[in-house]
Amino acid sequence: MKRFWENAAVSEQPGGYGVSLDGRPVRLPGGSPLLVQAAPLAEAIAAEWDAAGGGKGGEMTPEDVPLTRLAGTAQERIAPDPAPVVDALAKFAETDLLCYRAEDPRLAKLQAEAWQPLLDWAALQHDAPLRVTSGLMPVAQNPQALAALHHAVAALPPIELAALGVLVPALGSLVLGLAVVHGHIDAAEAHRLAILDETFQEQLWGTDAEAAARRERIAREVALAARMVALSRA
Repeated sequence: MKRFWENAAVSEQPGGYGVSLDGRPVRLPGGSPLLVQAAPLAEAIAAEWDAAGGGKGGEMTPEDVPLTRLAGTAQERIAPDPAPVVDALAKFAETDLLCYRAEDPRLAKLQAEAWQPLLDWAALQHDAPLRVTSGLMPVAQNPQALAALHHAVAALPPIELAALGVLVPALGSLVLGLAVVHGHIDAAEAHRLAILDETFQEQLWGTDAEAAARRERIAREVALAARMVALSRA
């Protein structure tokens, strides 16, 4: 679409902050004005609309306003009924990446050193000790641990659930996603841990360009989600 506005600005509204384009509110696909709870997040959203298209009359795409899209998902799709999103994300704990170690002893050692501290964090932070196995055969997790992680997800506000909804599928791990949301690790570290297997294999067999491009895309998605959480808590 063509950019039709000159300036984007934050506007304080009852219950939060909106973003206006030449005085007209940014509206979501459902028609409601965008509303976020944190001024820094609203300012960042206004900044991406200010940059979109490069100026009035320029062409813009939804990719130019990624924070808007995530905030809109939180407002329109999650906030009215968070339960389906909570259930879907919590289910990742049943097959969390960090619980599955390689049969190759060299890689298994790297995984244990890198991943076990995050599982220890989940056990302490959320009272959710998860079981570890070798190979690809599923390991049954303690129902109490799964319930504790479900509770941890359900406790998050919609804006953080939207971020977690990006983090968890991208990383393949509920534990890593929660660690980012809670500020225990940053986006770059979470991504590094999630691709540990791939980088180990590349050291042996060389870099695959398609896989590298996919990792770069995922790294951007993880960084965006982490940034939204940080802005919403600032």
